[in-house]
Amino acid sequence: MNFPQKQSYDIGDLLKIMELLRGEDGCPWDREQDHHSIRKNFLEETYEVMEAIDKEDSELLKEELGDVLLQIVFHCRMESESGRFDFGDVCDGICKKLIVRHPHVFGDVTVENSGEVIVNWDQIKRQTKGQNTTTETLKSVPAVFPALMRSEKVQHRAAKSGFDYPSLEYAMSDLDSEINELKAAIAEKNQAHVEEELGDLLFAAVNVSRFTQTDAENALARSCEKFIARFEQVENLAVSNGVDMKQASIEELDKLWKQAKMRV
Repeated sequence: MNFPQKQSYDIGDLLKIMELLRGEDGCPWDREQDHHSIRKNFLEETYEVMEAIDKEDSELLKEELGDVLLQIVFHCRMESESGRFDFGDVCDGICKKLIVRHPHVFGDVTVENSGEVIVNWDQIKRQTKGQNTTTETLKSVPAVFPALMRSEKVQHRAAKSGFDYPSLEYAMSDLDSEINELKAAIAEKNQAHVEEELGDLLFAAVNVSRFTQTDAENALARSCEKFIARFEQVENLAVSNGVDMKQASIEELDKLWKQAKMRV
């Protein structure tokens, strides 16, 4: 295939490469894909960008951002082939959105701080999306978001309408109440009710995270990492002490766990 070799490529080259890959003489795999078949790839690449950010690795971040850009160009090419929109339309749309939502930069609106910027952004967003009620803003939070993230966004938007606890103490009280309701559901041995109450408990926990200004998704992710680190210590202690974890009593495992907590 005749494609120029360069020292440096730009977005035009990437668009052309994708056109060639999807073309008649291109790559069979690329031609076979549709939006649904590569849907998860987009999510995976996005998570890899987040990991690069967490690692503060600029080289890795550059690479992973390129992978995300590839996904965008891939989806745009599919739409271009169907005649619905292309990459240029996507760029045009986001530019117009940014201009409209920043009237303090591109218009004559005056703001004093970032708080006022957010207020204006939310108002403009509701107007441009035709959202007349708070319920409509809640429904617009994508259902495919991780549940903790979606819960936080739904609660935050509901709070803007005045529907919120007056303090952290009220949120904590509700959390205690949901724990009791879950215990009651478990005692009933009603699985559907247990699932419902467990969901309510997790939702209440997210409310507490909001009031403590803690990101629930990040908090749970860190707890998961902490558990893995402590489990590794437990497993190492079990091996060094000749303990078979599968046969050990809960008391033995608890003792190992407490030792692990002192290390990690």
